[in-house]
Amino acid sequence: MSDSAKSKRRTGRNAPTVIIIEHSTLARTTVVKLLEHELAGWNFIDLISTESLDRALGAEVRLIALDLAGRAIESTSLRDDLAAIAARFPEAPITLLSGTDDVIIASQALKMGMRGFFTTSLPVDIALAGLRLVLAGGIFFPQLMGAAATNGSNEHVPVRTEAEKRLDDRTQYLAIADFTPREADVLAELQSGCSNKVIAGKLNLSGHTVKMHLQHIMRKLQAQNRTEVVARLVQRAAGGPDASPS
Repeated sequence: MSDSAKSKRRTGRNAPTVIIIEHSTLARTTVVKLLEHELAGWNFIDLISTESLDRALGAEVRLIALDLAGRAIESTSLRDDLAAIAARFPEAPITLLSGTDDVIIASQALKMGMRGFFTTSLPVDIALAGLRLVLAGGIFFPQLMGAAATNGSNEHVPVRTEAEKRLDDRTQYLAIADFTPREADVLAELQSGCSNKVIAGKLNLSGHTVKMHLQHIMRKLQAQNRTEVVARLVQRAAGGPDASPS
């Protein structure tokens, strides 16, 4: 039976719902399992394609995650998928799932009205923080940190070297809150998904010092853990209100 047992409802039909549209059975099932653990009590409908969208009609759809599937952002196929979604769920925010971190694709997706851009290279905790950010009304485009992601006015966002990106991120973090330069360095590595041990090695710091910087960062962002740090960081960079996990 296709579309995961014909998109069976895992909770009541009136529960808040997330739709995942992904051709790969493994990827689709993995995403659903993660979300079931993260959003207990929600309804998850996983589909192979937009041709099955009618099965979700009547559900309280809060988010739709659509696989880019290697397509060009301007492809007719993708535009047809987006049109099919808009016709049935005009109010639901749409996020793209992608196998590439290409900043140009992310920029184009933002201009098209996407609310998030999730790639396979993202650490799970950061992806989940981004998901909650979108559900809270924010946007999640980590590829566009420091690239004026909120106004969508960029005609072209050049691909930066890793050193340039780190410098951009560090400067951005200094502007977001009253971070010290060293805290900004730690944040730049944290945003890349590095563990405390890796951050310590890269910045030539002790593990204790890294932990101390993270405690200061969490206090300044009023965050309880690394996941909340990422969520609040992305939201502040976007110029919006802090998003609190629901």
